[in-house]
Amino acid sequence: MKLRFLGKNSTPGDSPTLYASDQGTYVVQGWKVYARDLVMQLDVPAGHTVVEVPIELFEHLTQDGLPSGEVKRFEAPIMLVTDQETCVVMGPEMHDAEALSQMRMPDYETCVEVPTASITALLEGNSGADHQHRA
Repeated sequence: MKLRFLGKNSTPGDSPTLYASDQGTYVVQGWKVYARDLVMQLDVPAGHTVVEVPIELFEHLTQDGLPSGEVKRFEAPIMLVTDQETCVVMGPEMHDAEALSQMRMPDYETCVEVPTASITALLEGNSGADHQHRA
């Protein structure tokens, strides 16, 4: 799998990053979620994991030709929104060796792969009940 870097939100020692893949997916690199109280709120299927990233990471979707990266709907694959303006994103944990070789990832981070349509749907106006779930 080939990745195209879209952007990153870095602070010293942290590097949540967003990539577009050649497989019709986005790869979201973020902080591993260890907080048991957060994980206990989620039903994480086998082979999936969750990462925490700043909500503004999705602003980098404009680098993929989208007019905006403003998240307007908080629903799967965004599973939780925190008081610190971060969100918990769930998806299959990335194991593709070629993709991982293109990334620089500290031990306290991992990445998930989510369908492009699942992410871009979050940028559209609310079409029903608000599914936002605060941690």
